[in-house]
Amino acid sequence: MMEEEEFEFAEDLEAILHLTPEVQLAIEQVFPSQDPLDRADFNAVEYINTLFPTEQSLANIDDVVNKFRLKIRRLDDNIRTVVRGQTNVGQDGRQVKEITRDIKQLDHAKRHLTTSITTLNHLHMLAGGVDSLEAMTRKRQYGEVANLLQGVVNVLEHFHKYMGIPQIRQLSERVKAAQSELGTQILADFEEAFPSQGSKRPGGPSNVLRDACLVANVLDPRIKQEIIKKFIRQHLSEYLVLFQENQDVAWLDKIDRRYAWIKRQLVDYEEKYGRMFPEEWCMTERIAVEFCHITRVELAKVMRTRAKEIEVKLLLFAIQRTTNFEGLMAKRFTGCTLTDTPGRPESPLDPTNPFLEDEAGEDERLVPRKPKAPDNPFHGIVSKCFEPHLYVYIESQDKNLGELIDRFVADFRAQGPPKAGTEEGGAVLPSCADLFVYYKKCMVQCSQLSTGEPMIALTTVFQKFLREYAWKILSGNLPKSSSSTGGLTISSLLKEKEGSEAAKFTVDELCLICSILSTAEYCLATTQQLEEKLKEKVDKVLVERINLTGEMDTFSTVISNSIQLLVQDLDAACDPALTAMSKMPWQSVEHVGDQSPYVTSIIMHIKQNVPIIRDNLASTRKYFTQFCIKFTNSFIPKFINHLFRCKPISMVGAEQLLLDTHSLKTVLLDLPSIGSQVLRKAPASYTKIVVKGMTRAEMILKVVMAPHELPVVFTFQKILDMKVLKRSEQSSMLELFRQRLPTPRPPGADGGPSLSFSTPTPEQESSRSPQLEKLIKNRL
Repeated sequence: MMEEEEFEFAEDLEAILHLTPEVQLAIEQVFPSQDPLDRADFNAVEYINTLFPTEQSLANIDDVVNKFRLKIRRLDDNIRTVVRGQTNVGQDGRQVKEITRDIKQLDHAKRHLTTSITTLNHLHMLAGGVDSLEAMTRKRQYGEVANLLQGVVNVLEHFHKYMGIPQIRQLSERVKAAQSELGTQILADFEEAFPSQGSKRPGGPSNVLRDACLVANVLDPRIKQEIIKKFIRQHLSEYLVLFQENQDVAWLDKIDRRYAWIKRQLVDYEEKYGRMFPEEWCMTERIAVEFCHITRVELAKVMRTRAKEIEVKLLLFAIQRTTNFEGLMAKRFTGCTLTDTPGRPESPLDPTNPFLEDEAGEDERLVPRKPKAPDNPFHGIVSKCFEPHLYVYIESQDKNLGELIDRFVADFRAQGPPKAGTEEGGAVLPSCADLFVYYKKCMVQCSQLSTGEPMIALTTVFQKFLREYAWKILSGNLPKSSSSTGGLTISSLLKEKEGSEAAKFTVDELCLICSILSTAEYCLATTQQLEEKLKEKVDKVLVERINLTGEMDTFSTVISNSIQLLVQDLDAACDPALTAMSKMPWQSVEHVGDQSPYVTSIIMHIKQNVPIIRDNLASTRKYFTQFCIKFTNSFIPKFINHLFRCKPISMVGAEQLLLDTHSLKTVLLDLPSIGSQVLRKAPASYTKIVVKGMTRAEMILKVVMAPHELPVVFTFQKILDMKVLKRSEQSSMLELFRQRLPTPRPPGADGGPSLSFSTPTPEQESSRSPQLEKLIKNRL
């Protein structure tokens, strides 16, 4: 029974004491053992086999069992001893807790004692400091007061939670009273030294006042502000008297004297009072800033009173001198007092100050510039007062630009249009560059005066005269008639000329049109740049109101009209030749020869006009390409229209027309580079237009040259090609189609078709086709 209980206990123990590998490893490290019973991978069978390796050894089994029982009893005794020993741990713990409680009480006592001693020391310092502070205040010992007062204030902060104690509250009230008395006393000292009325004290600044400023740093900030305000007011009192509104020196023409006066005052201040005020007060800058505020108000007042006397030159003079002074301020001061953030030292600005840049020295074209340095913090601090009167400047620019446009018109009439073969031929008109140079000057000047509504007003003036330049100088000088015919209008050039050569523009007139086109292109590009620059200069909230799209469209219209004039001129020059083509007796042509005279005439006009136009549009190549495309789109439909008027046509006549068509096609393909020393491939878009248009003319003539049933058969052939049939299938279908065609009637039986030709003999038909192909190849 005992053995069974032990066996069951062993199974339960094994189930309960199943340890993780990490725990088992830790046990082995803490309690190392060589006993197999202590191993985590203990195997009972192996262990028994080790104890009883043979059957004979089983005779000692009782001894082995007794050993194990003895070992178990010893382990049980050890466990009981440990468990019984733990019963006294609680009592021992309570004893320890009582000891630590005593230690904690001692710690609290020590801390409270230390706090009490510190508080008593602070109280002693506070009481002694208040007594000393009151005594030093009465004696005006501001140097000692400055350090002592800060210490007393710091000590008093430790007693905020003790203000309920009457003695502490009394000391706090004495400190406040001392501070109040110091503030009143220091203000009185400054008032005595620098009275609001009268001159400064002859003795100048004193060490007492210098120490008083140190005390003011510790007092209520209002004391410091009051000292600064009174000193600056007294220092600038002379300025208000000298430059009163009724004084002659107060007017704009003597504005330099204002800035000369403050420069002298600032030098005088630095020499006499520079060390009296703490450096972090930035008194020099504060004096200069207050001077600027006073000057802005006074100038605004005097300009309102004498507004009728303000002229643009006087206004610009005053603005220039003022902005120069604001730039000087930016170089000398940091602007820290503008946001009332004292403490930054006064030092020169970075040399990249934007007001040190010479904008007038830029390239006169409106090109992008490098990014500007941060704006001058003093910009507008005085010059803002001129903004309500900038309408005088805007009106002046309106008048000046009107006179400038009139001068451009007069100069053009006096000098005449650009001459062909000269440097001016086809070039941009000089007046265009002059106009935009003046625009830029006005823009830069106005942006220095104001970036608000005046910039919008100036932009409106710019728009007005951009349109005037476009119509008066550009469109107004486009040729209206040919000098050779004396009064031939452009509309007459569009009419068909019959029996005579059409009047053409002279070479000088072609050169003028190209020059106006180039000028309009320059104006278009530069107006876009002008718009961008105006948007950079104006305030961000006004950017959307800057829009020169309408003016750019106006210049685009001038360009389009110029190209159309060139096209109409060359087109009209070709009209007589096309008329002659339609009136030739094509039914009487007996043999195919070289190109017809009308083709020679057309090519001659092309070779005369196109090189001139190309050379004068060398700087605007894209518009020359547009000219070529527009001429081709106009000429080819007109040529096909006249082709239909050629009736009746014989077979030989049709062959001759086909040859002429090939000649014209070749010339049109070479049109962009005709007469040029440099052969340049025509643009693909242009070549496609020529090939498509002239191929249509060739197909018309090929249909005319074919037998009478060929037009219908030709259409049927195209349908078969679209179906992608084999040649054998197409041939059989064409044969069946021809058999079903009606019998043709002789030409003219019932009026006949508008295009007719004489029927050739088989010998003519067989001989002329190779002959025509040979001629075409020779021409190509």
